[in-house]
Amino acid sequence: MKPRARAGTAAGLTDPGLQRGGNEDALLLEPPLYAVADGMGGHRAGEIASRVAVEALLADAPRTADSKALGRAVRTANSAVMDAAEKSRTRAGMGTTLTAIMVDGTLLAVAHVGDSRAYLLHEGVLERLTQDHSMVADLVRQGSLTEEDARVHPQRSVITRALGSDPNMAADTFDVRAAVGDRVLLCSDGLSSMLTDDHIAEILRAAPDPQAATHGLVDAANRAGGYDNITVIVVDLDDTPAAELSPAPGSSAAGRRIAARLLWVVAALALVAAGMYGTWAYARSRAYLVDQGGYVTVYRGVPGSLGSLRLSWLEEKTEIRVDRLPLPVATRLKDGIPLSDLRSALRRVSSYRTSLETSPSVAPTASPQAP
Repeated sequence: MKPRARAGTAAGLTDPGLQRGGNEDALLLEPPLYAVADGMGGHRAGEIASRVAVEALLADAPRTADSKALGRAVRTANSAVMDAAEKSRTRAGMGTTLTAIMVDGTLLAVAHVGDSRAYLLHEGVLERLTQDHSMVADLVRQGSLTEEDARVHPQRSVITRALGSDPNMAADTFDVRAAVGDRVLLCSDGLSSMLTDDHIAEILRAAPDPQAATHGLVDAANRAGGYDNITVIVVDLDDTPAAELSPAPGSSAAGRRIAARLLWVVAALALVAAGMYGTWAYARSRAYLVDQGGYVTVYRGVPGSLGSLRLSWLEEKTEIRVDRLPLPVATRLKDGIPLSDLRSALRRVSSYRTSLETSPSVAPTASPQAP
């Protein structure tokens, strides 16, 4: 399934990948505004978070390519995601990344939160414009982890800043002066976790137009495994000034823009605390199963810690012996099996019990199918 392709100087494509049953990504193509959002949360909450974020961003985006104003629109989108989460218990802890650009000729205004990315291909050389807000990216910047190791690190999905996690969240904002003929890429980590930057650059250089580039990138990510939802937007730059993008005068969107500007002062004061809180909130929404002393053990959170910040909490040490489970399951349990939330983890444990009760003599033999 590859919906929402668009031809011309810009194109976008989103695909569920090969391992996920649904698609929690969302994209926005409303020239001169483009955005990618990667949602997270169980019970379709991630899908809701990403959709709410791009809709709120569009409603409050500035008229022209102004990175600070675009950042304030991202703040409004953050509030919208938090408000949506409060409407249902099944949405608790939901969140999303959001990487957005506004294009005015060769001027790019960028606002960014999370581990989706913006790239610029200039004279055949690919430059990463954004910095990931993730645990492994922090370790890479500190020099304690290589880019290659980060791509396979067990905690590579732990992000330190996201919409929906903190009312005082603030986006990275900046302007980029590009050149006529440059090519811009926005993508979710379903692309960047599957392909190296060199591979991405090769596809962007070879594609004759943005639509061909989006299809080439998504197809390559699926061939590499397609472990996550994949969303890409490609924009080719020329020297045509952008038309203004603005909500109708007197609309509720215009009123929300004023409120967002007032909240910016609060965001600046709380920026240091925002990253740590975002990590903790995300960890509380997740769960995993692990082999502990030979028995299946349930934890809320994600494996490991961030400095003194605790990211996992013991929920249950079951009576299920790991050596009675199929070999693929036992092997995955050694490193931990991540689940979207605690309820999913407990359902997985229940399925293990049922399988052992119906086949009590199961031995750890090879199986081609993972749980």
